Amino acid sequence: MQKIIPHLWFDKEAKEAATFYTSVFPESKITHTSLIHNTPSGDCDIVSFELWNKAFMAISAGPMFKFNPSVSFIVNFDPLLFKTSADKEKAALEALDSAWSKLSWGGKVLMPIDSYPFSKRYGWLQDKYGASWQLMLTDPAGEPRPAIIPSLLFTGSKCGKAEEALRFYESVFKNAQPGSVHHYPAGMEPDKEGSLMFGDMKLEDTWFAAMDSAREHGYDFNEAISFMVTCKDQAEIDYYWEKLSAVPESEQCGWLKDRYGLSWQITSAEMETMMQQGKQEEIDRITQVFMPMKKIDIAKIKAAVGRG
Repeated sequence: MQKIIPHLWFDKEAKEAATFYTSVFPESKITHTSLIHNTPSGDCDIVSFELWNKAFMAISAGPMFKFNPSVSFIVNFDPLLFKTSADKEKAALEALDSAWSKLSWGGKVLMPIDSYPFSKRYGWLQDKYGASWQLMLTDPAGEPRPAIIPSLLFTGSKCGKAEEALRFYESVFKNAQPGSVHHYPAGMEPDKEGSLMFGDMKLEDTWFAAMDSAREHGYDFNEAISFMVTCKDQAEIDYYWEKLSAVPESEQCGWLKDRYGLSWQITSAEMETMMQQGKQEEIDRITQVFMPMKKIDIAKIKAAVGRG
């Protein structure tokens, strides 16, 4: 099981959106769907899916949270990923343009598809659901990265803290690897010289990117996109909860916010397996037990289905 899983909160469209996204990217599929009953948002669809072999999860849980570009997904169209093609760069470009055409329909272009100093072909958009994607033709001569990387944009009062955040997350996760760091040079106002233009890191099995932006964006991190940390036991749940939770009023059924306002779900791999493999009555019992919790108590959840 992937250790860190991006989680997308939709109003009612989780199943529809997952079907759409898996039609856009190669090596993608829906892996599981389920229904949880009697939540504060009513009955909620939960969908597990893979995009270019990266696990995602989505939920239909009401209109409380809206996507914004503070969290986006960089999609690296690296020619080396197109192993069966004679002209790998042409294949990568065609796949990029196809994905752009599908994702931009009904959406909003944030940076037009074009040539930029960092990529011969790049564009940034919000799709018809509001989720943000950065599509990039990647230089195969560079240090390899996976096809899809979550990207964190530090804006407003958080601007200037992106590099600090990278170092913080590297200190929290037990298997972390620093990546590249590029700072803004002088003359790129309003961005301050020395703040983070782009950086990345690997936490467990997931690469993350981060950058500062001093422009007036008017948005910040929220619960629409969170990151699930699937823990092997209660001790690991306790560890990540203590290290990451910084906003007590945001603690609810395994969710928390860290010191930068980014949302995480500290969950149990065992519970997720039970939710995917259990009968509907077991799923319902688990749901009723974990909904009132703040930090997940796996012993109580197992007891609810007679596995204590």
